[in-house]
Amino acid sequence: MKINHIALYTNQLEKMKHFYETYFDAKSNERYYNEKKQFRSYFLIFEENIRLEIMEKPNVEVRDSSKESLGFVHIAFSVGSKENVEQLTKRLVDAGYSLYSEPRVTGDGYYESCVGDPDGNRIEITI
Repeated sequence: MKINHIALYTNQLEKMKHFYETYFDAKSNERYYNEKKQFRSYFLIFEENIRLEIMEKPNVEVRDSSKESLGFVHIAFSVGSKENVEQLTKRLVDAGYSLYSEPRVTGDGYYESCVGDPDGNRIEITI
């Protein structure tokens, strides 16, 4: 058994697509559109065929990303080295994205930082 994909709603579909393509080397399929439901989505494909579906439709409730809540908490990307963690973190912060935690060794032994995507979803950048 394996996870097929993970999905998230956004109200800025094109901006999210651009973010993951630009900073995390995602490749996108063509946009899907269901006119009846006013639903749009992309599948973003990362290395080793890991897929993230980003979706948009009217009237989806916005979650307060500044507070911890039940449900999925973050997505983690492995970038291969301590230097890559630091470089990508700096690149994202310089571009104006939220920094939730500086690069550091965590209590469970990971070297990581935590940043926010355009919607504030937490992304861990780790070795």
